[in-house]
Amino acid sequence: MNFDLSDEQRLLRDTVREFAQAEVAPVAGELDRTKSFPYEIVAKLGALGLMGIPFPQEYGGGGADTFSYALAVEELARVDSSVCITMAAHTSLGTMPIYLWGTDEQKDEWLPRLCSGERLASFGLTEPEAGSDAGNVRTTARLQDGEWVVNGAKQFITNSGTEISGVVAITAATGSDERGRKEISNLLVPTGTPGYEVGEPYRKMGWNASDTRPLSFVDCRLPEAALLGRRGEGFKNFLHILDGGRIGVAAMGVGLAQGALDEALAYAKQRRAFGQPISKFQAIQAKLADLSAQIEAARLLTWRAALEKDAGQSFTLTAAQAKLLTGRLAVRATEEAVQIHGGYGFIEEYPVCRFYRDAKILTIGEGTDEVQQMVIARALGA
Repeated sequence: MNFDLSDEQRLLRDTVREFAQAEVAPVAGELDRTKSFPYEIVAKLGALGLMGIPFPQEYGGGGADTFSYALAVEELARVDSSVCITMAAHTSLGTMPIYLWGTDEQKDEWLPRLCSGERLASFGLTEPEAGSDAGNVRTTARLQDGEWVVNGAKQFITNSGTEISGVVAITAATGSDERGRKEISNLLVPTGTPGYEVGEPYRKMGWNASDTRPLSFVDCRLPEAALLGRRGEGFKNFLHILDGGRIGVAAMGVGLAQGALDEALAYAKQRRAFGQPISKFQAIQAKLADLSAQIEAARLLTWRAALEKDAGQSFTLTAAQAKLLTGRLAVRATEEAVQIHGGYGFIEEYPVCRFYRDAKILTIGEGTDEVQQMVIARALGA
């Protein structure tokens, strides 16, 4: 397995790194403090072609691979997780189902606007009774007179309530199969559809500049053509989306951990105690060295998952391993960065304070650590 970057991948990584430092870093703290959605940044990401990296150029996408996408996610998360999750959820969760299973008409309608960043896509799986137990879907869609009538609720949905939110792909129970088991299908629900209501944004620990809301559906009527993919294959399809999405979340964990290390190292070099920079003390050096080694190992595992996906190989195990490892690493790295900053790490003016708050969700979202352990154990044959 070759981990060398191609010229195109290196250019993409460097472009995103420069953009994050020049455009995101100066405003990230204020966006977090005011809980403001980064509309201008999203528009610039779209103009650079970064809102549709893994999709074909015929739809306005970048025509790149999963590995390239992971590189871009890492560089954004290195500076700000809110901007990063906005792009990542839009790409791997919201847009990807349309690309994989949409009809030609659905792709033509949505992909150009989504790849350009003109509109955002979101992913409606989680419900009050269907989180880790993702198959316990209570939202229903009944076919009546050529229309789907949707009733139910979703929660913790990213990108669903902004001024540029365009469509959400949801799971819904559409009946029962021949064995009497719940039949789950996917539907596309455009923003503004009567009966589809977007709730108030959640008050969150972190990711304050990203949009996260509950959704409700009350006799929401959709055309029969709103079905995304084959009827009854929704659960299987969304599990596939979650597998791929874990690569993006793992890249977020690597990027956040790297950003924490960057800040900790820079601070340790300039902060003086007992007549010298604290970076000269062995206790601080040990923290920095351990984080550096662990981040590099996590990065290579994440890259391996991306390369397996690009090669058409089974990547479920590697993606779950990477997601489990990187989420925990991000929590530890940000905690150590705060510790190295001392009292200043507890102050919001320092990025590590925001990084620390942003890290915890990486052990929960896109499948909790406990779910990743289940996926890994099953893949091992346990």
